[in-house]
Amino acid sequence: YSFSAAISAEVQDLFIIDKNSGEVRTDGELDFEEVQSYDLEIEARDKGTPPLSGHCSLEVTVLDMND
Repeated sequence: YSFSAAISAEVQDLFIIDKNSGEVRTDGELDFEEVQSYDLEIEARDKGTPPLSGHCSLEVTVLDMND
């Protein structure tokens, strides 16, 4: 699993994706006042010959816990 090349480096710095399981976690502080949601394009590739790949979209909504 990996982020699509279409995802900016700035956004990739905010999230971590486990290369084996595909689990996505935050790696930076998300601020609702700056960005309310993120659309992440995820790619999966197997180790076959030839390798097969797939993709999906993941929407992360940031909640404002202060309000």
